[in-house]
Amino acid sequence: MENNFFTALDSHYFHHGTHYELYEKMGAHIVERNGVKGVNFTVWAPAAKAVCVVCDSNGWKPWVNDMQKLDGGVWELFIPNIGEGEKYKYHIVRADGSEVQKCDPYANRSELRPATASIVADLNKFEWTDAAWLKEKEEENFLEKPMAVYEVHLGSWKKDETKTDEHRFLDYKRLAHELCEYIKYMGYTHIELMGICEYPFDPSWGYQVTGYFAPTARYGSPEDFMYFVNYMHENGIGVILDWVPAHFPKDDYGLANFDGTPLYEFADPLRAEYPEWGTKAFDYGKKEVSNFLIASAFFWVKKYHIDALRADAVAATLFSNFGRTEWRPNKDGGEWNLEGFEFFRHLNSVLRQRTNAFIIAEDSSILEGVTAPAAKGGIGFGLKWNMGWMNDTLKYMKQDPVYRKYHHWLMTHTFEYIFDENYMLVLSHDEVVYGKGSMVNKFPGNMMDKFGSLKTCYTMMMGHPGKKLLFMGQDFAQVREWDFKSGLDWHLCDEEGHRDVMNCYRSLLHLYKERPVLYNDSCKNSFEWINSGDYNRSIFSFIRRNPWNYNNALVFVCNFTPVFRENFAVGVPVLGTYNRVFSTYPDERPYTVEAEERLCDGRPYCVPFNLRPFESMIFEVPFVESTEEEKKKEKTIKNRAKREHKLAKNDLSHVPEVTPPVGKVKITRKRIKK
Repeated sequence: MENNFFTALDSHYFHHGTHYELYEKMGAHIVERNGVKGVNFTVWAPAAKAVCVVCDSNGWKPWVNDMQKLDGGVWELFIPNIGEGEKYKYHIVRADGSEVQKCDPYANRSELRPATASIVADLNKFEWTDAAWLKEKEEENFLEKPMAVYEVHLGSWKKDETKTDEHRFLDYKRLAHELCEYIKYMGYTHIELMGICEYPFDPSWGYQVTGYFAPTARYGSPEDFMYFVNYMHENGIGVILDWVPAHFPKDDYGLANFDGTPLYEFADPLRAEYPEWGTKAFDYGKKEVSNFLIASAFFWVKKYHIDALRADAVAATLFSNFGRTEWRPNKDGGEWNLEGFEFFRHLNSVLRQRTNAFIIAEDSSILEGVTAPAAKGGIGFGLKWNMGWMNDTLKYMKQDPVYRKYHHWLMTHTFEYIFDENYMLVLSHDEVVYGKGSMVNKFPGNMMDKFGSLKTCYTMMMGHPGKKLLFMGQDFAQVREWDFKSGLDWHLCDEEGHRDVMNCYRSLLHLYKERPVLYNDSCKNSFEWINSGDYNRSIFSFIRRNPWNYNNALVFVCNFTPVFRENFAVGVPVLGTYNRVFSTYPDERPYTVEAEERLCDGRPYCVPFNLRPFESMIFEVPFVESTEEEKKKEKTIKNRAKREHKLAKNDLSHVPEVTPPVGKVKITRKRIKK
């Protein structure tokens, strides 16, 4: 009878890349054997000549606690009478005879940098109270729900002024309460966390990861981070985690050259590294490596109840020539990393099928089908960052208002492809670093002009189809470029102009959540231009609507110049009273206007009003009872959305079929002596 913690069945699925709960077996786990409590250690190091555990209990002396090698290059050891909090590493005799100490690739906790030891953790103690939230998500189609994301770098959102150390970090628990209060006040639906997986180098912001199964110790313990997620869920806020499956750093104690061979990285020198980043590239062709990453994704969803992952640098995984002057073509002579495509198809398919979570692609490519199901030739992501929209919008906004008419097409071009993917519109941290300046300082003119342009930019963003993401500080027009070492300039919220921008974006967020026409945006008929060609006045007008009729529709008018337009008019779909539900000017008075039967913008009716400098307005279309034909169309469209959601959730076309082994699998117990 087999008595190994890592069984023959575990080995079988691991080497086929389908052990989705691998985090329950690899790494350090508190267990009981023959009535004795202790810790079981398991690590994959096939080329190692010998491996032992060095830890607090053995004084960090090698070869006191030697590991045994099982079939498939997996090493295992049970150490009795140790438990939670034990610091440890693996001492490895590598293929060339050299020795190195490595942290555990599957560690659930790590020391606070610059210390690098792994720490035994018990992740089963925390009592979750977010069952209602998880139940609500079981059958939810996220494409039909509002998603307004607040992107946050926890270390620089706010500083603890009571601390005297250099970094003055807030801990996970305090961050949970203070962030939650702000997010609920503003009206965001989700928080996206930069750099939570453990990492050694602060200036990497968490995008050069050494701990794919451990939350960073900068802000507290694993249990503290569980508290953070649980508290957000209790308050109706989703949690998105940035996740880096493309590359990892070269630190000696990390994954690089783990057993003396290129284990997690490519052996091919033309594929092994990303020269621009100075990091190693994951070799997805090895089933054990792809399983490592897939298990990491499952780990955050299952153990920490994360609602979605945002995959960083997806194009680096999909294209072999990404960031490289010399690169290796695939077997067909092309630039695609075929193993990378298959990795993401497998991961997206199985994660959607087995959990309620999904993955968002930060993808800078123009590849088609990124969010299409794998069964339809796609890659299966839930959402894709719309980098094209971001680049075009910022390029337009940087123009002096006098010259914006010559760049009008930048703001209309995105609508030609907006329904080709499930998009998220992003103004992220990447746009306010490395000399790019803050968001408000991208706009020309004096501060009042900057504020006006920014508010109208945010209004058009909220009316544009696609989920929304804004980086911290942009919602109150922080003037300084973001610096990960410093907290946000919260004092600006007390100044009138900045407070006005904050109140404007807050109003837009609440309107977005209240109006389904603004977030049910995966159908082409949910957007309709009124006038896309008013380039001389740099004004854009459009309708957000139900695909079946104009009930609850909203009319947007966005003025991108400091010019007052008296008796301005836009064409509208029906007669009646139009209520203004939003303006970028902080008016408290109600405002209504009667539609006139007059040809305007190719429509038989129009609403006249005065449009102030840099003003955006949103009007509510009068309600008209649905016809029987419209009701049938509504039912058809909703049923189609359900079918598409079901297809994406149950698409297993790229999940390998692995048959469990029959009979015994031999386990090699002989350890190779040093």
